[in-house]
Amino acid sequence: MSWGRDPFERFRNSTRARIGLGRAGDALPTAAILDFQLAHARARDAVHGRVDFVALAKELAPVPTIRIRSCAADRTVYLARPDLGRQPLAADLPVSGERHDIAFVIADGLSASAVERHAVPLFKACIKRLGGFSIAAVILGEQARVAFGDEAAAAFGAEVAIVLIGERPGLSVPDSLGVYITFQPQSGRRDSERNCISNIHADGLSYEVAADKIVWIVREALRLQLTGVDLKENAEGTASTLTHGDA
Repeated sequence: MSWGRDPFERFRNSTRARIGLGRAGDALPTAAILDFQLAHARARDAVHGRVDFVALAKELAPVPTIRIRSCAADRTVYLARPDLGRQPLAADLPVSGERHDIAFVIADGLSASAVERHAVPLFKACIKRLGGFSIAAVILGEQARVAFGDEAAAAFGAEVAIVLIGERPGLSVPDSLGVYITFQPQSGRRDSERNCISNIHADGLSYEVAADKIVWIVREALRLQLTGVDLKENAEGTASTLTHGDA
């Protein structure tokens, strides 16, 4: 064994995880400590940041948008009361008899930077693949969590809700976007009734691959009339589904 060679080098080249950081006496090296503190600061900024929904609406133009707030009055309340972030403010909900196949919800979630960097490109990649479907105005959810999309999308009579939301940041990725797809969204839907696609960011899932997965799930959801644990996609990229009877 060569003592001069770093045994962790080959692992660090394959992962963003912090491994084999070394030591300086009883502590980590200064560079590792500073890197950790920077990553922690970026994660905090992502959680406490605010999405510029005005700029987001301009990026989406000419696609129509509607801004709907949750019952969490501000970021402090949002972080302390997850239940309020799941409820759209009744005064913001539209009153219409419209029916649509799909409603997109872009929600700030727990990472403003993820939404501002990735939501619009991913939305556009999905729209290119969703020809022939009726799509509602894009809902911009402020101080919103995943379940917020159920009632918000239901207000547009949507058969499927697609929620694009900032994921909880980690110390290696502060700007990861997640997508939650729910058939027949309505208040009270369980998490087991949704499909999730996560880790959409520069070093993770690309917009094109994520959009392919989203569109496949949407088509299967409308065909089988369900989403959640009964709708599966295997790791090899070929689709597989379970009906309620099979499950």
